[in-house]
Amino acid sequence: MAAFDAAADERELIELLLVDGVDVQSRDLQGRTYLSTMATLLRRSTDVSYLSALVTQPTQSRLGFYLRAFTVQFRASVAVQLEYRAAQVIWLLFFVLQPVMYLSIWSAVARSNDGLVGGYAPQDFAAYFLATMWIIHLTFNGVLVFFEARVRRGDFSALLLRPIHPISADVADNLAYKAITMPLLGLATVLLIVAFRPRFEPSGFALVAFVPALLLAFIVRFVNSWTVALAAFWLTRTSAVTQGYLLLVLFLGGQAAPLSLLPGWVQTVAWWSPFRWILAFPAELVLGKLAPDEIWTGLGMQVLWTFLSIALLAQCWRAAARRYSAVGG
Repeated sequence: MAAFDAAADERELIELLLVDGVDVQSRDLQGRTYLSTMATLLRRSTDVSYLSALVTQPTQSRLGFYLRAFTVQFRASVAVQLEYRAAQVIWLLFFVLQPVMYLSIWSAVARSNDGLVGGYAPQDFAAYFLATMWIIHLTFNGVLVFFEARVRRGDFSALLLRPIHPISADVADNLAYKAITMPLLGLATVLLIVAFRPRFEPSGFALVAFVPALLLAFIVRFVNSWTVALAAFWLTRTSAVTQGYLLLVLFLGGQAAPLSLLPGWVQTVAWWSPFRWILAFPAELVLGKLAPDEIWTGLGMQVLWTFLSIALLAQCWRAAARRYSAVGG
């Protein structure tokens, strides 16, 4: 209990639980006694409900607690990210070099076909892949890389006892990384604009619609990635599942090429999948390739996939938490 006594106020308690990560296996507290003790401290300090605790939940709002907890986690994530600046640059190079490679290939194809392929000129390809570069950066979720190791090490023993869902910390880490690397990506974008001279022709309505489209794309991609990562609760190795998911994003999302260049049946499959709406749709928006009715349809599909993705994650998370058995820490 000394660890909890040290948390003299609300902020210190939140930091103790969310940043330091109280590990129940390292304390001389067991099962129901531990949960009741921690929940009592939370009620007295923060007036929040303790998710999944074996106690009666208070009736006061959780929103304020979640916001304060998220702020603490975000600050801690920024501090950690700044300690690994070289790694951030390496990851950023991946985000820049991949679309540049696709851009160079398709621009060469266009120039060899009288300057036009599937309605795209070299300047259009430049605009498309610059747009996808930013959309991928702003919507990606790196949880697929490390989720398997977290399950295997038994990290969820502590995560499952924290007062907020584990996905909250991953969102904070993700946003911290993006906040730190966006200035560098902006500099790279300026250089690429000078080199490739992209052509953007969006309407005013398309630019306005791009904001909610990008937010919905982030939610759908983040939630779906987290759902796919939950396979680690059933499989000892998830690399094949991860690669299969990323392959679907590559082709059905329009990452490797604009969807209009793919066969008709692939475009149909992409339209009914979530992948088109997390990448190709926002990119086509900012390029000015969509009519107003297509924009409204696209936003409607994004909202639909947002609800479906969250519902699927909720079901899979409950099943995964029941199945979880820790190995190691």
